[in-house]
Amino acid sequence: MANEFFRAYGPDAAVTISPRGQGIMEVFLDGEKIFDKKGEGNIYPDLARVRKMKEVIAAKIANLEPVAADD
Repeated sequence: MANEFFRAYGPDAAVTISPRGQGIMEVFLDGEKIFDKKGEGNIYPDLARVRKMKEVIAAKIANLEPVAADD
């Protein structure tokens, strides 16, 4: 999953995957939770779910305001 995100967006998206003990696995995009394994039936994301997360990431990147570069 991490490879899918990095391959698609590289360093352009601040995606954090938080695997922790007790079966907890969460995915955050810029601090916003976009996946919670426990909240989704305690099932690891399949390819279809990873694609939905990629759509969320792409939409967020598309809606970013460009930042002026310092000259």
